[in-house]
Amino acid sequence: MQLPLRGIVTPLATPLAPGDPAEPSLDASALDRLIEHVIAGGVSGIFLLGTTGESSSFSQELRAEILERTCARVSGRVPVLVNVTDTAVSESLRLAARATEAGADAIVVAPPYYFRNSQEDLFQFIEAIASRVTLPVFLYNIPTLTKNSFEPETVHRASRLERVVGLKDSTGDLAYLETVVELMRDRPDFSILIGPEELLSDGMKRGAIGGVCGGSNLEPKLFVDLYGALAAGDEKGATLLQARVQRMSEALYRTGFPASGYLRGLKTALELAGICRAEPALPLLPFTTEERAQVELGYRSLRA
Repeated sequence: MQLPLRGIVTPLATPLAPGDPAEPSLDASALDRLIEHVIAGGVSGIFLLGTTGESSSFSQELRAEILERTCARVSGRVPVLVNVTDTAVSESLRLAARATEAGADAIVVAPPYYFRNSQEDLFQFIEAIASRVTLPVFLYNIPTLTKNSFEPETVHRASRLERVVGLKDSTGDLAYLETVVELMRDRPDFSILIGPEELLSDGMKRGAIGGVCGGSNLEPKLFVDLYGALAAGDEKGATLLQARVQRMSEALYRTGFPASGYLRGLKTALELAGICRAEPALPLLPFTTEERAQVELGYRSLRA
């Protein structure tokens, strides 16, 4: 994997097979279809087992199956990053070992999500993992889900560790992003990627060098084109493309319970596109008939 990693990285959704919702299983053929779809769209990488991938709802065995199948299918065409976050360091290391064996290019680690931790706790947590793995490590800051945040100074301190090479910033806080970018001026090889796709343009104008955008599961070329326009300084083109991203967000992600509308809306759109089933893993529930109809209407409006 060439560093820094730039461009659009797809946080891959996980296609699930029909069956007992309490025992989710992988729809392998749909996973293959989704992988080929995003690679054909020109993305720069694939990020497995993140929020969009529903990893917190899966067993270690299912996570390993997903990463092994994906690495085999991708076969080196784009970098594969694997989120190994767990509340136990030992479990993160076990999954990191599976990722290494499968041929992944990097691992991703968010703060553990049960106890509230000090910044020293979080640094020691990252050091414990980074010192025991051989793959590059990306930090993943998503405090809305973890209750803990890597403060900018902790990101900078962690970047001095041998394996730590980047940050996925899903805070949605542009001031935070600017501070990290400024602190990392001495590390031009350090990848700073922004999570919320609605902020891709604003984030790149402030120093991010790409995005980990969930909508690229559905419309990879749209996001690749937006990144290209931003990288080329094409403000007019970027404005038009960012507006299309915003319309997608409004049409697909704002139905039902707000905290899960994004994921359920995206998976419903993927089903409408013929890529995979809409059903999420428990504890998330499928949309009601009325909610699904609303998303279908939004989906059709995007293609009108």
